[in-house]
Amino acid sequence: MRKLWTDHVVWTRLFIISAAANLGDKDVTTKRLLQNQTDIGDAVVAFYGRDAGTKLTGLLTSHILIAADLVGAAKAGNAAAVDSLNKKWRVNADELATFLHAANPQHWPTATLRTAMYTHLDQTLSEATHRLKGDYAADVKDFDAIVQHILAMADMLSDGIVAQFPQRFNRVAKTPR
Repeated sequence: MRKLWTDHVVWTRLFIISAAANLGDKDVTTKRLLQNQTDIGDAVVAFYGRDAGTKLTGLLTSHILIAADLVGAAKAGNAAAVDSLNKKWRVNADELATFLHAANPQHWPTATLRTAMYTHLDQTLSEATHRLKGDYAADVKDFDAIVQHILAMADMLSDGIVAQFPQRFNRVAKTPR
């Protein structure tokens, strides 16, 4: 989970940089970012089944496509579109939280998931805004916070899977040296 979610924020950052600067790598970066959403969906198949993996991939793909549109609207200075897309992005975050909670209701509370997703959205929007304004020091600071948050989120998801399926994990007690 840590690798997958770190890739999620790294490839999102690279997309933001490419989109902001009109770099020639934007299309291949976008393709790799979208592949990461499939990778995350595939990672849950062993626990929740193919349908759940496909659903998660779809929700995450929507998450990325809305984010891309949001960056485009911000870059164009279209405040109304930014506001509308940000609302749509939050609805998608709610859908992700609801979906994940349904998969693991004991260990993934909806409110916790929603808060984690909203934090992720807010941090990413701040990162993109600072990048687009040329405030690179703030942009870098934003990304550092994003990485810390996404690692905590990945750990929360991993811990929930382990708690839900303890028999699938080899828990060997460590002995002191």
